[in-house]
Amino acid sequence: MTSQVDLTSTAQTRPRTTVARVPFLAEAVMLACAVAAFYVFPYDLALITRFLVMILFVLSLDLVLGYAGIATLGHAALYGTGAYAAGLFAVHVSGDPLTGLAVGAGAGALLAFASGLLLMRSHGLTLLMLSIAVTLICQEIANKARDVTGGADGLRGIRMEPVLGIFKFDFIGRTGYWYALAVVVACYAVLKIATLSPLGLSARGIKDSAARMVAIGSPVYWRLVTVYTISGAIAGIAGALAAQVTQLVSLEVYAFNLSAEALIMLVLGGAGRLYGAVIGVVIFMTVHHVAAAVDPFNWLFIIGALILSVVFLVPSGVLGIPAAISDLFRRGNDAARP
Repeated sequence: MTSQVDLTSTAQTRPRTTVARVPFLAEAVMLACAVAAFYVFPYDLALITRFLVMILFVLSLDLVLGYAGIATLGHAALYGTGAYAAGLFAVHVSGDPLTGLAVGAGAGALLAFASGLLLMRSHGLTLLMLSIAVTLICQEIANKARDVTGGADGLRGIRMEPVLGIFKFDFIGRTGYWYALAVVVACYAVLKIATLSPLGLSARGIKDSAARMVAIGSPVYWRLVTVYTISGAIAGIAGALAAQVTQLVSLEVYAFNLSAEALIMLVLGGAGRLYGAVIGVVIFMTVHHVAAAVDPFNWLFIIGALILSVVFLVPSGVLGIPAAISDLFRRGNDAARP
């Protein structure tokens, strides 16, 4: 009996160990690809750095949507607020990059907490509309405060000091790329720890069934506010990073299409896995860049066809393609059996 129990427990734990290793392997491969991209595309560092900024932004969205099930179309409000906060800090206080990131994170978290107190009391279409309204309010405030933000002309005069007082931002973008990559890796690690923590596990439980979490005594509302605040801090860092690398902040940081594209990227890669956000950003922005270069007028048709294909054929994102193929072969083999 003892040996049977041991064999059963071993058989049950072995697949879990293998599955647990897969995400770390995927993340190691993605990090290696990011390092290799610096050498493979030395003249496109500005574009690849933009990839990294969007990866960080979509990661923040994955935390609220993929893990907690908070549907929002106003995530650009947190991104834009972080960008303006870091930009204004660089213009009027200090050009230190790391301090600017902290300011952007604080601004994004503050807005997320303040708006989350209202947003987390709603759901469905009401939540979507309220999240969009928050973004529009922030955009209008930035537009009216022309003396502070520059209005439609954008915030200019951002000058960044060397990173850690050593690495100066160069015209080609070498320092900006490594700086952005380091920030993304650090934030990814923080999000990974957060999703594996009791807070992250409870967020998954709320997504699956909020009523059950309430029944076991979980403070659902405050857990959602906490998750949304953490997501706001990460989105604020993404906005601050964009402001520091480009040294410009415009009203476009509050654009609705920024939130919509982030949602599309997350759907493409697969929500609720973190590394799915990375893959989704790479696919969307690569197709976007290539298609727009080939046909500047009709490239949206290609993006639309890509999105429809993923939604209808692989609803779990491109990371679900291997499982879908395996399931297809299994059904074929079952049908072929007499």
